[in-house]
Amino acid sequence: MSWLADFFGDPANWAGPYGIPVRLAEHAGFCALALGLAALVAVPLGLLAGHTGRGVHLVTFTANAARALPTLGLLVLVMLLAGVGTLPVLVPLVALAVPPILVNTCEGVRGVDPDLLDAAYGMGLRGHQVLLRVRTPVALPLILLGLRLAAIQVVATATVAAYVGLGGLGRFIIDGLATRDYPQTLGGATLVVLLALAVQAAFAVVERVAVSKGVSRRVRGG
Repeated sequence: MSWLADFFGDPANWAGPYGIPVRLAEHAGFCALALGLAALVAVPLGLLAGHTGRGVHLVTFTANAARALPTLGLLVLVMLLAGVGTLPVLVPLVALAVPPILVNTCEGVRGVDPDLLDAAYGMGLRGHQVLLRVRTPVALPLILLGLRLAAIQVVATATVAAYVGLGGLGRFIIDGLATRDYPQTLGGATLVVLLALAVQAAFAVVERVAVSKGVSRRVRGG
């Protein structure tokens, strides 16, 4: 605990371009950008595959293959091909975030009660209307779960940005280990954990606001 007190109690760690607020903003920026790109790719694909039933096996295979990719190895490979910059950080983070979003979106849409779909079609709704007005709202808890899992993984893994000379909270961890400044290392790791907990809490709030009460009760009732 004294190491944490030393780190967080040092005013120098809260000021300047290398201070905690700047590093925290850099880390959050990497995570938000990677999660946004992953959602743009995975949510439409998951909705389409789940709704049509086509390509479900391909979705599962792709998700499992992406999970097997080594984050650090992919980071180094992209850095060698594209040079130092934000791209080598974003590529592995997006690859890490896509599988949980894709799989949860696809399974959430596929898992909608068939009787509910029959009723929707019976009311005259067309395919895309059933997807947007029935399947997606009912699947929203699972879609948000996939986004939450992806966000937490991205927050924990974005520390790799420090390996290619970029900022973020990983700088405290990498620099601290290099100089044996253990209060700095522990402080950086603590900040990553706190940010992950904050993200989880934010998604809980979003789920409470975005998911209808009827769907929430149905999900909790199991």
